[in-house]
This record gives sequence, structure tokens and C-alpha cells, in this order.
Amino acid sequence: MYTVREGKKEDLPAIFDLIKELALYEKAPEEVTNTLEMMEKDGFGPQPVFGFFVVVRDEDQSIIGTAIYYFRYSTWKGKRLYLEDYIITEQERGKGAGKLLFERVLAKSLEEKCTGMMWQVLDWNEPAIKFYEKYGASFEEEWLNCHLQAEEITALIQS
Repeated sequence: MYTVREGKKEDLPAIFDLIKELALYEKAPEEVTNTLEMMEKDGFGPQPVFGFFVVVRDEDQSIIGTAIYYFRYSTWKGKRLYLEDYIITEQERGKGAGKLLFERVLAKSLEEKCTGMMWQVLDWNEPAIKFYEKYGASFEEEWLNCHLQAEEITALIQS
């Protein structure tokens, strides 16, 4: 019914549509400032910074999900796979595609000799939380996410 495979450059338009769908679901469509051009350079340029898998519906070969990942380094744990986005289009959720995709990412973390895998989930996203609980995932409550945008960094450095 579904096939999971490595993502290819020609998959990026469908992936970008899934990213926008996720942003809408997470009530933040205006936060997407990435572009297809940036994704092509960052994923397929001379120094790729991310990889991805796609899940394809076998009957029509349409991409219905993606898992975008990269590697990070923890001084406490070593090399970790970071699952940046894990998206299954809404009409395909609950049919098994997500399980196949997630388990492929788990396998990738082992293939790459990572000490584990990390990701985030919004505290209100109950379906996702329940999905991750099935795998015995740990949820941290003490850590807060921090970030600065490039414009903010520029302003700070120039002041």
C-alpha cells in the first residue's frame, strides 16, 4: 500500500507543499520563510545539511509524507539523529504510512551509528503525542526552545 524511500531533488516541490500543510496545521503558515531554492541548495548542494525520506502511495506513486532529518552532536550523548519534520498528509493519517516512515527513520539512526534520535512535538498535538508514546518516547518538560532569526543576529552584532 505504501513505500518508503530516500528523497530526491525532484521530490522537493511535493515536500514543500507538505511543509506548508504542516505549518497550517500548527497554526503558523506565516512562519515558513524557507524556499524551494534554499531546500535544493541545502539538501543537494556541495555540503548537504539535511536528508529526507518520502512515503509514497503505491497505487498512484504520490508522495503523502516525509521525514526530514539531520545530525547533531550532544556533548553528553554523542552523535544524534534529529528529526526536524515528520509529516503525513491529513487524509492519509491512521492508515499505516506514518508507522512505516517513522520506523525507517529509527533504522537510519542505527545505520548511521547514532546514540539516539531526538525530535519535538507541540504540547497540544495529542494525536502525535499518542503516536510517539506507542514507541516509548521520553518527553522533556524542563528544556525551553530558544532561537534568534538572522535579522535579529545581524542587529545584535552590528550594535
